[in-house]
Amino acid sequence: MEDPRWTKAMVDEMAALEKNNTWDLVSLPRGEKTVDCKWVFTIKHRADGTIERYKARLVAKGHTQSYGVDYQETFATVAKLNSVRILLSLATNQEWSLLQFDVKNTFLHGEISEEIYMDSPPGMTDSIGMKICKLKKALYGLK
Repeated sequence: MEDPRWTKAMVDEMAALEKNNTWDLVSLPRGEKTVDCKWVFTIKHRADGTIERYKARLVAKGHTQSYGVDYQETFATVAKLNSVRILLSLATNQEWSLLQFDVKNTFLHGEISEEIYMDSPPGMTDSIGMKICKLKKALYGLK
């Protein structure tokens, strides 16, 4: 990534991951395997079509995990449509004001109890050395 905007987006994502204490840097224990990861890049636009920001998200390649070996269940933080309807109905009837916002790195708030090791983020080996990441929090793509 030679474009400084994408480099800044990656650095911002790494800062968020570090701030949320997403992993510990460790040496891979004998007999353990790692989950690979990759960067996903998105350009966020404003309502008028202009570029708001460049977004880089580090995602785990969860398809490399095996059910019953690496994970027992999956979970996705999605609101049910009926819950949204009830909230909107209550807000209308009670004359509440509603605000919409985007929570950055919302997935990083989910703690995991399993021992999951992930390869170093691509392009970030210089900053973290040859260690691998023992995940403490969930990442997008992780099962």
